[in-house]
Amino acid sequence: MSLRTLVSAQELHDLAAQGGVLIVDCRADLADKARAARDYAQAHIPGAVFADVETDLSDLSKTRLGRHPLPDAAAFAVLLGRWGWNPGTPVVAYDDANGALAAARLWWMLRLVGEREAAVLDGGLGAWKAAGLPLDSGVVARAPTHVDVAFDPKQIVYTEQLLGDPRILLLDARAAPRFRGEVEPIDPVAGHIPGAKNRPFSENLDTDGRYKAAEQLRAEYAALLGSLAPADVVHMCGSGVTACHNLLAMEHAGLAGSRIYAPSWSGYIADRSRPVER
Repeated sequence: MSLRTLVSAQELHDLAAQGGVLIVDCRADLADKARAARDYAQAHIPGAVFADVETDLSDLSKTRLGRHPLPDAAAFAVLLGRWGWNPGTPVVAYDDANGALAAARLWWMLRLVGEREAAVLDGGLGAWKAAGLPLDSGVVARAPTHVDVAFDPKQIVYTEQLLGDPRILLLDARAAPRFRGEVEPIDPVAGHIPGAKNRPFSENLDTDGRYKAAEQLRAEYAALLGSLAPADVVHMCGSGVTACHNLLAMEHAGLAGSRIYAPSWSGYIADRSRPVER
């Protein structure tokens, strides 16, 4: 099986039975940051290791780069080695938020280091449970490996580049009320970056919590892009996590080449002199 974007619960079960796949539980609760690790220890997909969005998939020591700054590639390499990963080892990430917290984030980070055999479990843990598939408890430890990776900077956008390129179509994955600036439950400033368009990540999903069909997603994103190419698209959100959900949707739809504004809204407003639209 070739892993590129999404796998079903049954496909993951069959893949795991064959062996050789790394499964990563990426659940996150931004209100209770210790909850996901507790929930993982109580019940997770058999063989899955755990990724903490705060300590594993981010480097909170970095300032003015948003609430979830990307870790350095060297730190990510240590994490992958702790999981026993080697280049070419297929990876499937899942969470209990339809991929948004934070399975798509890990999928994107693997893309940054050149790993193409990576996918997200479509429908997440809920789909696995709905299929009647088994769960396990405890903490999984795998034999460590030595990993050396580097991020591809062409896939990452920072503020100076964002503001300096008028061709960019900026798609904001936050919910519409946050984008409009009507509410802001997390960040100190409400609103959005001038010129951005809103594409809430929830619009990628069908009523069952799985991604819409690739053909439907392609039509929806093509309407947003108009005459622009996927490479002209940059995704953002509040902190660079749920933005990856939109990038994954475009890739699943066959619209490859868009990028992530890593600092996202929380990084943009670190400088209060920057303009804001509501």
